[in-house]
Amino acid sequence: MMKRLPTFLLSAFAFALSVGTSTYTFAAQKAPIEKMDRIIAVVDQSVITERELLGRMESVKAQMIKKGVEIPPDDILQKQILERLIVDSLQLQLAAQTGIKVDDAQLDKTIERIAEQNNLTMPAFKKALEEDGMKFYKFREDIRNDIILARLRERDVDNKVNISEAEIDNYLSTQEKEGDLDEFNISQILIRLPEDSSPEDIQKARTRTEQVIKALSEGMSFEKASANFSDAPNALDGGALGWRSGQQMPPEFLELIKTLQVGGVSRPFRSGNGVHILKLNERRAGTSTLIVEQTHVRHILLKPNEVLSDKEAKQKIEGIKERIDHGTPFQDMARQYSDDGSASNGGDLGWISPGDTVPVFEKTMAELAVNEVSAPIRSQFGWHVIQVLERRKQDMSKESKRLKARQEIRARKAEEAYNEWIHELRDKAFVELRLEDKF
Repeated sequence: MMKRLPTFLLSAFAFALSVGTSTYTFAAQKAPIEKMDRIIAVVDQSVITERELLGRMESVKAQMIKKGVEIPPDDILQKQILERLIVDSLQLQLAAQTGIKVDDAQLDKTIERIAEQNNLTMPAFKKALEEDGMKFYKFREDIRNDIILARLRERDVDNKVNISEAEIDNYLSTQEKEGDLDEFNISQILIRLPEDSSPEDIQKARTRTEQVIKALSEGMSFEKASANFSDAPNALDGGALGWRSGQQMPPEFLELIKTLQVGGVSRPFRSGNGVHILKLNERRAGTSTLIVEQTHVRHILLKPNEVLSDKEAKQKIEGIKERIDHGTPFQDMARQYSDDGSASNGGDLGWISPGDTVPVFEKTMAELAVNEVSAPIRSQFGWHVIQVLERRKQDMSKESKRLKARQEIRARKAEEAYNEWIHELRDKAFVELRLEDKF
């Protein structure tokens, strides 16, 4: 029902000391015995408790049930979730040490946007969370952590990925030679096996791979096999990788995927990360032509500030609009009054493609006839009046192909870099597991 990031429940325990032997005896007879929480893992300077693990397991099980994914045995699920908690803890500690924070005002705005995306007011959103068995304060802190993790990844991984024009040229050249623009919705099971693995590790990976093949041949769903056996970060999500173009996948992936029918599962194969088994969920034809409607537009922008209030800015731009309606050239008013960088060009923004401007600007622009001047509108930048000068259909295929190529190369390189970064972070960390006793 709701678009929100994955969450887990956090419990806390409390106890009271009574004074007097008779009072204590009565309480002992009547009060239920609560199991004390305990530390099950020490992760550098932080700890993971049993209740954290159990709470996350309950949450993940609920999500898997909603998605129709078979739930693996508790011991396997426990291992997968504990590893995820360890990795999250390491990242949050690193973020705290390096000054990444999300203040309450930013957090509140994010949660308000999530509520709006679900067409709910904040009171209704909170109620929906409670009905879903989720405490609002816990949801709030989970969102804070998710934002921190995203910012950490962006800073330490994504922003360090560089794409050269030569890489894009090579990408497009290869795509043209292969003549295959199809896109593939795929899932994977990964048995991690680094290139410098010992003979013992290789044998363990071979055994686990054979277990996967046997389970799949006996009718286990790919999603459940992923949850049971995969070392990939998305193992509990069925190993889903989503839609990928041929060029967005490593060559060894594409070679096997192209031989599969929809629903088919590949043979195991080795890469630098380990042993992979792929499933083709869907396949669709890509497009080679992109025709868009562009609009040649100009505008005048007034930005409210310490001197000019929002109300005064609105009144001022209404006066500007009235003068334009009575014959004052638009470009003259733009040069004289506009706070935008386009003022020196008479407010001319050139040719605008869909998605180039904020939604309220684009919507207003789309509703105008050629040469028509809009009524004043408000965006997050200030007050605008807009004039459409002309429209045209433009083939943006070349530009679109290069942009898409850049995005796909970046996504692939960022994913590889992130996985390497996570494993380095995990390998360097001090982690002590205390799961000897069953719970």
